[in-house]
Amino acid sequence: MNKLFAKLTAALLISVAAVPTMANEGGPALDTAPDLVNSLPALQKGAKIFVNYCLNCHSASSMRYNRLRDIGLTDDEIKANLLFTSDKVGDLMKTSLATKDAKEWFGSTPPDLSVIARSHGADWLYTYLRTFYRDDTRPTGWNNLVFPNVGMPHVLWELQGQRVAKYEDVKDHHDPAKTVHEFKGFEQVTPGQLKSADYNEAVADLVAYLNWMSEPAQNDRRRLGVWVLLFIALFSVMAWGLNASYWKDIK
Repeated sequence: MNKLFAKLTAALLISVAAVPTMANEGGPALDTAPDLVNSLPALQKGAKIFVNYCLNCHSASSMRYNRLRDIGLTDDEIKANLLFTSDKVGDLMKTSLATKDAKEWFGSTPPDLSVIARSHGADWLYTYLRTFYRDDTRPTGWNNLVFPNVGMPHVLWELQGQRVAKYEDVKDHHDPAKTVHEFKGFEQVTPGQLKSADYNEAVADLVAYLNWMSEPAQNDRRRLGVWVLLFIALFSVMAWGLNASYWKDIK
């Protein structure tokens, strides 16, 4: 039994360690997203960006507007800043974009974003939203470094401005006889409404909101988990003492 447990543990550790490698294989390195899921101001700003820029095409059908009370917003603030004219505070976050129109414009229906952060991870989203660039060969006029040939246009381009990707032909590291198209960076073509650092901060707020939305109770779960672990540790010490006391006179 002990040998079997050891083998299962080793296999689990190997599989967990391999996840980041497999996730990044064949693509650019992901930037680390700032951990702002406990920051109410960041979550509130992220919610506003989400409603103004993402909800036009994407739904979040597992989230209701009134759940934003959990990040410190009142019903009046939700109504004034985050609701469309026909929506109510208790409504689900759904887009008005018709499925037929979405398929015609983008080639497929934009995915629901309720749990997108759990699906892709905060680092992937943070890097993805910061690596759009102009590409006239694409139907939307945009491409992305993390998600090549993506069907989604750069909805935040007014904030970031327009950039082009610079590539250079270099020798393949594995086969010097071949050349590969290597990414060398971005070149700013037109400025955006925000400076680079401010845009990164706005994206971090949006990603923090998407992360929170994927599991609104995650902070409570983590706090409760700490107390559960402390209880288990205390109970283990008490159980060990009781066991030692019970068996001390038995040889």
